[in-house]
Amino acid sequence: MRGELHRPLGLDIGKEKRRRSPPAAAFAGLAVAIVLIGGSLASAFLGQPERSVVDMLAEPPASQAVAVVAAPQPVTAQKLPTIIRPPAEPAVGGVGFRVEEPVALRQPPGTAHLPDAALVEDSDFGPLPTRGPDGRRPFDVYAGASRGVPGTRIAIVVGGLGISQTGTMSAIRALPAAVTFGFSPAGNSLDRWMQESRRAGHELVLQVPLEPVGYPEIDPGPNTLTVADAAANDFGALHAVLATLTNYVGVMSYMGGRFTGDATAIEPLVAELGRRGLMFLDDASSMRSLAKDTAALQGVPFAAADLTIDRTQDAADIRRQLDTLEQIARAQGSAVGVASAFDVSINTIAGWIGEVQSRGIEIVPVSALANDPEGR
Repeated sequence: MRGELHRPLGLDIGKEKRRRSPPAAAFAGLAVAIVLIGGSLASAFLGQPERSVVDMLAEPPASQAVAVVAAPQPVTAQKLPTIIRPPAEPAVGGVGFRVEEPVALRQPPGTAHLPDAALVEDSDFGPLPTRGPDGRRPFDVYAGASRGVPGTRIAIVVGGLGISQTGTMSAIRALPAAVTFGFSPAGNSLDRWMQESRRAGHELVLQVPLEPVGYPEIDPGPNTLTVADAAANDFGALHAVLATLTNYVGVMSYMGGRFTGDATAIEPLVAELGRRGLMFLDDASSMRSLAKDTAALQGVPFAAADLTIDRTQDAADIRRQLDTLEQIARAQGSAVGVASAFDVSINTIAGWIGEVQSRGIEIVPVSALANDPEGR
């Protein structure tokens, strides 16, 4: 047909006469022969039994055949693959990035209280958090669950857990799973309370004592990381703190007014946290903190408190602070509040959460509000 279409017009005139169409009977005989041959070949290749010409001719003509249409298959939404980026300085011979199927990196609830062996580095201090060989971070695996829908969101971090046994149990029983727990490295039975908290669905951060203004007269406690040690890349005190607990998404500054305002100290600390796949949560106790900008430059997950909820142990004042936190969240879309595990704080926060949720605000783990340059 292609040759017919491209032959120059008029060149075939007079070369041959138009052929007459063969009689209809010839076509009928040819059709029967094709059916016989086609049936035999199909039987040979597909293993189907042969049918007689009578059976074939008894079938309705093509014009009367009923078309069988396969039922439409449900359409499933396809998620884009996740690009996993390595640490800032990948190991020699490592790849620049890898692509994974879109699977959840978060631990299943049934095993959330167990450390992921691939995210643990053995050390003289004990188990230290680290990135896994496949690029997974503690920040990804130990993150708490949230709905991930658009809307106003608030994260509340209750710190000081582990110090008081009754206060820790009260927080676990009274506060919903979306509240993040901050454990003190000076607490007792931390592994037990970690497991109880994780079974209840809570995300965890570890409070790290950093050098405050006026140190050592003002002392945050044992294993305080000083400006001089961090500037010299001496992280012995930090590692001693990190090894007191497992299954946390990041660290939260405890005091540290001088430390977070000193570039020679905060920059190496943030780099060390990024290497280990941890978030830095700034308690916002210092207006001079350089942590936010440092974390952004180094590509490390970061969050900062907008408000301290319980500067006093007065229920009415705590309630006013919570209402202010709600106003901040409505104005900027989200907000982070920090508190301590005092009975009055826990009880006031628990009652307020039920009310604010009825007003359409979602309470989320703090990792859900963190700025994460790797963007899972």
